[in-house]
Amino acid sequence: MFSHRLIFSLFFLLLGAGSAFAGDEHHDHLPQNAEHLFNIGPFVVTNSMVMIWIVTALIVFGARAATKQMTLVPKGFQNFAEWLVETLYNFLEGILGPDLVKKTFWFFGSIFILILTSNWAGLIPGVGTMGWTLTGPGVDPHDQFRPLLRGGNADVNMTAAMAFTFAILWVYWAIKENGLKGLVEHIFAPKGKFTGILAIGMFVVFFAVGVLEVISIAIRPIALTFRLFGNVFAGETVLETMQLLGGKWFAWLPPIPFYFLELLVGLVQALVFMLLTSVFLKLICEHHDDDHAEEDAH
Repeated sequence: MFSHRLIFSLFFLLLGAGSAFAGDEHHDHLPQNAEHLFNIGPFVVTNSMVMIWIVTALIVFGARAATKQMTLVPKGFQNFAEWLVETLYNFLEGILGPDLVKKTFWFFGSIFILILTSNWAGLIPGVGTMGWTLTGPGVDPHDQFRPLLRGGNADVNMTAAMAFTFAILWVYWAIKENGLKGLVEHIFAPKGKFTGILAIGMFVVFFAVGVLEVISIAIRPIALTFRLFGNVFAGETVLETMQLLGGKWFAWLPPIPFYFLELLVGLVQALVFMLLTSVFLKLICEHHDDDHAEEDAH
């Protein structure tokens, strides 16, 4: 059975890589920007957007399949889906706490599944390798290939959308959990009790630290954007480069070891994005959670 699966996988690797090179001698690398495919009115649709729509449809189809015939004792795909959700929930509960995870799991669980599915879907042979060649005057001979489909997270617009969506939700959750006054105190107020001239000095110090914290908070979505985009785009570029080493007929061979590496990278990057965003939220809500713990103890 294993040998049959390996042969099947190699066949599709050959199919995907061969499709990129058949009749196209200018397929040298994945373009940095997503390509405009068509318009829906004034709405521009790119190849990365189409890929995200496909990934979303796969996730929705999977969720429907897992919940189509629910049983008390889960089996089949329902069992896998419940295991995945329960594992993610328990993991996030250890970071956020039992109170906060109930309110935010819908986002963190969904973002992990979306990023992971998108990362792995971008490795399907043909994604990033099947496309067309630009011709005509003024076209760079080393930048002629345009892919029909592109990994969703290999587009900085997608990673930015997720990162800045989290930034907006972070502000909402932070104010909801701490109150506006509590949020400002959390960032700028001195930690501890001070009197006299020491209190004035510590106020100045903690205010300066608060300004730096605000700058750090503003930079977070930018860092999240380029961390995910950079890793995914670099991985797909490596696969493209490895294909060139195999020539026209053996382009499928050099990337094989890197496919296994990119499967791991796709999982790690989804986990890192979820972990960092959940930690950022926990840091701003930690005092609020301590107050809840004290109330529960009483």
